[in-house]
Amino acid sequence: MTEPVNTGDTLTADAATPLTADATPPVSTGAPGGMKVHPLEPLSAEEITWAASVLRRDKGLAESVRFSTVELHEPPKAAVLDWPLSAPLAREAFVILLDRADGACYEAVVVLDGEGSVGSYRHLPGVQPRIMAEEFVECEQMLKGDPDYLAALAKRGITDPDLVMVDPWSAGSFDGSDVRLARALSWVRSRPGDNGYARPVEGLVALVDLNTMEVIRLEDHGVTPLPPEDGNYRQADMGDLREDVKPIEITQPEGVSFTVEGHEIRWQKWRMRIGFTAREGLVLHTVAYQDGEELRPLIYRASFSEMVVPYGDVSPTHAWKNAFDIGEYGLGALANSLELGCDCLGEITYFDALLCDAAGNPQAIKNAICLHEEDASLLWKHVDWRTNETEVRRSRRLVLSFVATVGNYEYGYYWYFQQDGAIEVEVKLTGILSTGALAVGESSPHATVIAPGLSAPYHQHFFNVRMDMMVDGPRNSVVEVDSEPVPVGSENPLGNAFITRETLLGSEAGNARLLDQSRARYWKIVNPGVTNRLGQPVAYKLEPGNNSMAMAQPGSSVVARSGFITRHLWVTKYDPRSVSPRASTPTSTQAGMGCRHGSSPTGRPRTPMWSSGTRWATITFLAPRTGRSCPWGASASCSSRWVSSSATRRWTCLRRRATRPATAARRRATAGRAAARR
Repeated sequence: MTEPVNTGDTLTADAATPLTADATPPVSTGAPGGMKVHPLEPLSAEEITWAASVLRRDKGLAESVRFSTVELHEPPKAAVLDWPLSAPLAREAFVILLDRADGACYEAVVVLDGEGSVGSYRHLPGVQPRIMAEEFVECEQMLKGDPDYLAALAKRGITDPDLVMVDPWSAGSFDGSDVRLARALSWVRSRPGDNGYARPVEGLVALVDLNTMEVIRLEDHGVTPLPPEDGNYRQADMGDLREDVKPIEITQPEGVSFTVEGHEIRWQKWRMRIGFTAREGLVLHTVAYQDGEELRPLIYRASFSEMVVPYGDVSPTHAWKNAFDIGEYGLGALANSLELGCDCLGEITYFDALLCDAAGNPQAIKNAICLHEEDASLLWKHVDWRTNETEVRRSRRLVLSFVATVGNYEYGYYWYFQQDGAIEVEVKLTGILSTGALAVGESSPHATVIAPGLSAPYHQHFFNVRMDMMVDGPRNSVVEVDSEPVPVGSENPLGNAFITRETLLGSEAGNARLLDQSRARYWKIVNPGVTNRLGQPVAYKLEPGNNSMAMAQPGSSVVARSGFITRHLWVTKYDPRSVSPRASTPTSTQAGMGCRHGSSPTGRPRTPMWSSGTRWATITFLAPRTGRSCPWGASASCSSRWVSSSATRRWTCLRRRATRPATAARRRATAGRAAARR
């Protein structure tokens, strides 16, 4: 199954709230002087409703047509950067449609101004939108009424279909068909409210046509007994809880240090805009840094553009599994409604996400994006041992995050902005283990036994981040930097010397790069046309974090579908038509993160938190005082001095510089003690 090339792919989550809006033209906002919103401001509920109405009016959409996505059609980059001095910018919606009558997929651009019009409308042969929420529900209901499926359950002693859980996994192109197919896997609860993932129905796979909601093929690879133990995780099922955990309260009595206007955020010299799509979830726009009187651009657009989870188990229930959770399901559509004090802690500002349902109506996910600032340990510190003077700065960072639930997994996506100009991105993986069943007492070389009769197949997670970099302007290059030892000789008589060698990444054919820890490899995004005070081209450094190589073989189905996992960095020319690395045209600068996700019995039934991340650090971009300009502590705990005790001498920083004058008497006493020790 191939997803549409353009941005977007779908909607709906349980936390989504349906909205009502009149199908009337929204107020025009497209002309300079009269423009009331930024051209990257997400669509309003009225604009989503109007876009669907215009398509129905002008294209006569049948009742069988479903709206996979309705979102902002982003204007050309040059026009956005010139705004509000550019020519008038029309507000447009990008729409993906699925006609379930014949399985055809269409994409459209709708002009929202005035009476509305369809700017473009085209059929996408062989392309399918992501699996939508209503299809999850319909697939489960259909199977629970299928006689052959019920008979297969009965062979396994399962007679109450109401306790059965069905997850439709996209079949992709594995079955060699362009039909909208899903492979449905099953689990069974022991009672209502039970964690069904503790009891997988091993060996039973239903191949389902999601358009007709018919079983194409029922695969039964033999009966494996259901695992005997519960795997419940709710607090009520845990028994005795820890009683030695004291509360942690995060407060900011004077309020937060950031400001928000619409979807623009300003904090500690940072300025950026945010958006949200059904496919990608959180999107960053026009990220810039205020350096004195100059607002310096860094990133035009950034988002998670694709991810894949290939499985390493050879059993027939699991061998075909490779989940493209962004392209085939949609992170934004599956985003959580976050809760204060649980998902985010402190003084929180939330953003709602506005998507659409299958009928084209606007739907809001309340509190989809969390914005807050948090303490991040030391920014820098130095102690002058000669004078006993200490300078220390606490680090504070701005955090933008959202969490998506994809079947059994939860993914937390975090963007961190640091006071020293660095940017970090992190993915936190948690939720429930992906499980399979095997006979009690047996083991598998491709899975971890986590309970009697229950295993967790080996698998990997690969995340692709698309970065449209704009370091001091759009004309950027990428330089690969390797550390190399100098051969022993006249240039290196002691054998300790090494150098860094820089290689400009030129043609796209050679710009698919791998990590190399033996060379401490990193990359620089350079603007050769702008130099710093030392005459060096300004640059940002890409510091790779946790990563892995794909374990799947080159000829495998998953590698054929996800070639981006074969390299850690892809550098290509800017192409506004391509957001996903699985599209037919190459995308912009993309950094990959990967991890092998094994399991252990101690984590059952939940998945312990794993994280993978990447960091962009200023290298020749900002002045050296950027971090030092931060004040001493900004909290009460950073403005008091501890009294020394007989056992330990403890000190904390003061708001002003803390000094201990090195008097002549103290110096003489110190010298005397040192002489006595000698």
